[in-house]
Amino acid sequence: MSNYLWRNMRADDLAGVVSVAAVSFPSHFEGHNCFQERFAVFPQGCFSLTSADALRGYLIAYPWPLGSIPPLNSLLGILSEPGDALYLHDLALHPDVRGQGYTRSIVERVAREMSQLGARRIALVSVNDTVGFWQGMGFGSVTGDDAITQKLESYGDRSSYMIREL
Repeated sequence: MSNYLWRNMRADDLAGVVSVAAVSFPSHFEGHNCFQERFAVFPQGCFSLTSADALRGYLIAYPWPLGSIPPLNSLLGILSEPGDALYLHDLALHPDVRGQGYTRSIVERVAREMSQLGARRIALVSVNDTVGFWQGMGFGSVTGDDAITQKLESYGDRSSYMIREL
């Protein structure tokens, strides 16, 4: 690994976050205002992978009702206090740093810190054929729920709603 470290996100990271998101999720665009709002409403769930001169990754998570999927590229509004479920909205790494072992440490950190706040589950939507990756991080796919299947339509054919018990 190089000199990149995960730290709590700062407001001045948001331009870099948008840049990494554009490279990582070209078919799932979300505007700067969405990232800004997610950071504003739950900064303790936002992390940046940085070096002295560059931001190369981010993770954004926030409290969200289990079984509910936030619509893409839309504002959330006011969140309630952290409950027993957390939604991992995005984990993205710039292609320059993928495959270097940065993801497990931040997923485990989020699991540990959010568990201390009372979360018992983390949910996410796997996109871009990443189900196997998320299974390796302890997540399992939710199947047989017609409401969730319908909500996943905007995320693409190979998307899957997944949950990890903490």
